[in-house]
Amino acid sequence: MGCWEYNVTTNYTTCMCDHLTHFGVLLDVSRTAIDKENEKILTVITYTGCGISSFFLGITVLTYSLLEKLRRDHPSQILLNLSIALLGLNLIFLINSWLSSFGIYGLCVAIATAQHYFLLTSFTWMFLEAVNMYFALVKVFNVYIPSYILKFCIFGWGMPLVICCLVLVVKKDAYDVASTGDSLANSEMFCWIQDDVVFYVSVVGYVSLVLLCNTSVFLVVLVQIRKMHTNQPAGMQSGIQKELRGMASLTLLLGLTWAVAFFTWGPAKVPLLYLFSILNSLQGFFIFVFHCLMKDNVRKQWRIHLCLGHFKLQEYSDWSHTSPAVAKPKANQFPTFPMVASVRSNKSNSTESSSASSDCSQRQVSTKRPNLGVMYQRGLVLPRAQLGPSPSPQATHFPRAGGTEIHSWLPGASNDVYFK
Repeated sequence: MGCWEYNVTTNYTTCMCDHLTHFGVLLDVSRTAIDKENEKILTVITYTGCGISSFFLGITVLTYSLLEKLRRDHPSQILLNLSIALLGLNLIFLINSWLSSFGIYGLCVAIATAQHYFLLTSFTWMFLEAVNMYFALVKVFNVYIPSYILKFCIFGWGMPLVICCLVLVVKKDAYDVASTGDSLANSEMFCWIQDDVVFYVSVVGYVSLVLLCNTSVFLVVLVQIRKMHTNQPAGMQSGIQKELRGMASLTLLLGLTWAVAFFTWGPAKVPLLYLFSILNSLQGFFIFVFHCLMKDNVRKQWRIHLCLGHFKLQEYSDWSHTSPAVAKPKANQFPTFPMVASVRSNKSNSTESSSASSDCSQRQVSTKRPNLGVMYQRGLVLPRAQLGPSPSPQATHFPRAGGTEIHSWLPGASNDVYFK
């Protein structure tokens, strides 16, 4: 793996390169090289993990984009944006080394800027995940926030763009091809930030601030979820395995595994780089597992829209067992209606008896054919079956002050849990 001279003329030199790099270069705080053997293994792990994550992030994005019922709540919409950002980060990383091998300065600046942008965007949406969790589970607002997701999108996609534009304006040559080796064959062909000041301010400083906030929210949310589980009845309390899955899901969703990069110093650098590359290159795959594969509502939508034959689930099957049963009238049997009391006049007995007899005859006729005009005038209301969908039996509702809808991020639950 490396670069070599392919063709040399008096005007130019053509080089061929097959050198790749590992995922740790994006957040290598020490910015020191490692031995070639470990670098080769880390590169294989990185590109395998990024390829797997890109594939499953694509499935996640398509699932939440095409199935409208899955993105009706705020956490699902934030998850969709985070998946798009991580997908862009993985795809740019996969083609970075190939594009840098062309040796075109403008192309290298463009690819390095895109790599920087999607890295910051990914961490910004991880931060917004933490903010939404804090608002929902800890700081419950009683005030309606207009354009909630729109404001998140402006900040999530706009803030990294502002930072990258400032870097291009202030110091454009900060983006360049990395060349840490002593010769062409040992050089690292990867377009990334080469200026140390720009790297530590716009990458290390930004990521450190996000991880610090996310860690604080993570601890607060864990305490809140623990209180919720403690207050549940004995039969509804979840086990240790389910709580561990929830902690793992939150850890990956908030990007806390990226904090491993800050400890890659000295003798522990190589082992921690292995851990860092495995966890973070596969972050997209883990998001697919926890938020698609282990979600009952996602699997139901897959069965409704994707499966065939007896595997296909009817869309109304979720509410079929909750709809009130309406008895069908038998053949040749008229429906019964409440009878309307007759109004008697204060006349003679003969008149009264004749009116009673006519009233009796009218009653007999009404049992055979109800007078719809009279019923309409009397304001008779017929009972009707409720045709609207009732709440899903999978959802659990708990009373909570403030009327705020709260989403459960714990994977493996029967469905999303809401508080109202």
